[in-house]
Amino acid sequence: MKVYQAKRLPEHRGRAAWRDILPPRQATQPLDQDILADFVVIGAGFAGLSAARRLTQLNPGARIVVLEAGEIAEGASGRNSGFMIDLPHDLASDDYAGQAENSDLKTIRLNRMAIDFAREAVEEYGINPAYFDPVGKVNGAASLSGDKHNQDYAKHLERLGEPSQMLDAQAMTELTGSRYYLSGLYTPGTAMLQPAGYIQGLADGLQRNTQIFENTPVTRFSKVSSDWLLSTPKGTVTTPRIIVANNGHLESFGFARGRLMHIFLYASMTPELDPDALKTLGGQSRWGITPADPMGTTVRRIDTVQGGNRIVTRTCASFLPDMKASKAGLARAVGVQQQKFDARFPALSGMKMQYSWAGHLCLSKNNVSIMREIDDNVFSACCQNGLGTARGTMTGIGAAELASGHSSEITRAFMNEADPQKLPPRPFSTIGANVYLRWKEWRAGRE
Repeated sequence: MKVYQAKRLPEHRGRAAWRDILPPRQATQPLDQDILADFVVIGAGFAGLSAARRLTQLNPGARIVVLEAGEIAEGASGRNSGFMIDLPHDLASDDYAGQAENSDLKTIRLNRMAIDFAREAVEEYGINPAYFDPVGKVNGAASLSGDKHNQDYAKHLERLGEPSQMLDAQAMTELTGSRYYLSGLYTPGTAMLQPAGYIQGLADGLQRNTQIFENTPVTRFSKVSSDWLLSTPKGTVTTPRIIVANNGHLESFGFARGRLMHIFLYASMTPELDPDALKTLGGQSRWGITPADPMGTTVRRIDTVQGGNRIVTRTCASFLPDMKASKAGLARAVGVQQQKFDARFPALSGMKMQYSWAGHLCLSKNNVSIMREIDDNVFSACCQNGLGTARGTMTGIGAAELASGHSSEITRAFMNEADPQKLPPRPFSTIGANVYLRWKEWRAGRE
């Protein structure tokens, strides 16, 4: 009998701020009985809930069950920066450009399918439109090298036929209220999310025709005759088809061992800014800045409809193959983020952050996802390569289509990808990756 036992369950460091700043939401009840389903989705983040929605579209009347280990938006979907990006965004590059123009054009087309899917879900389920704000984003440059990255990326986008606009220092100050940036590169296609609000709205909308059980971790699944039996602490689900949408925790069930890079990024969020702070800050009430150097500092400002007038600062990264961020690692990142915040907003210098957290990303060495059938009628929607909002949505759609016997441009694109490359053995991979990340942070400098 085939058995896949969970080696570990998700552990989180720090509170999921995006969820906490929203009005309280009542979690669904955990599974506490033995049930049957036509499809089971493991994980209720961007990939899992997108898979569930696509399943409802392709299989009207099917019994669809989603099992979430924690509460909705407690995990990565409440711990990212909320950028749903349409353009190439290669984190391993100097300026986000991909490897070739043809592959970048395909990436753009697929990313926009994911954004359209999310936009349609917002309309269908009546999700607050402020949680999906298609206003674009800016690559902010704080140094001459960053400005050069922006110029190079703008030329790359021009060759792709994609619009962009260079912003000078004055325009950046008018946008952010900060005099820190020398320039910026605006691109119009990104949707800025309140990620927890979007995911909660998606989950609530899906409950019209999908069963979602929160605080219901899958501890194992095993083959029983022609079906799969999923075990949770208080109940089981028997189903012919499983979609595993738990990103890096795919490896916890024994798949892709030694092939997934578990990266943790860190972020902090201010308390709600009072009227005096807002007046001192100036600038616009909502914006998102990604750094011109991918290893720089992401900064975002939100307003009342997204959870209060606040600023989010994200920087620092750790390679943690045991999938657990430490208290010391978070403390180090908080110190760095305070310095980055103070440098950008000297009038607010020293403001103590209300929230600080770590978020789990999963990458592969060759930048591929795992969206395919990984066992008989077991489908994966995992390894988002740091682009969980868009690529997570895409892999969820693709896995649902594969499980339904449906083919599309999305399924064909992922099925044509290679397997994730094997990583060097420990401790070499751990030491080498963390030294490399620290060097990349240092090289990013003012960015």
